[in-house]
Amino acid sequence: MIVAFSVTPLGVGEEVGEYVADAVRVVRESGLPNRTDAMFTTLEGEWHEVMDVVRRAVAAVEERAPRVSLVLKADIRPGVTDGITSKVDTVERHLARD
Repeated sequence: MIVAFSVTPLGVGEEVGEYVADAVRVVRESGLPNRTDAMFTTLEGEWHEVMDVVRRAVAAVEERAPRVSLVLKADIRPGVTDGITSKVDTVERHLARD
């Protein structure tokens, strides 16, 4: 399973990087394959592992923000591993043909 999610603190002002870092820290410490970009953090693992990390990432932000927004998209595909890398590699392979 691959999950792309974004945790945004609300009610803390415009500078949210410090709060987002709390969430990303939880993801990175999980040991699951992950990537973070400007909009989302992508995480790969089994359902219970991934959802537990998302829950803990939200909780980390909740500790310091009065309100939290969560956006989540999931690709549930049993038996697939390393999808974070292989999906991007497939697109890059097609782009290289041009």
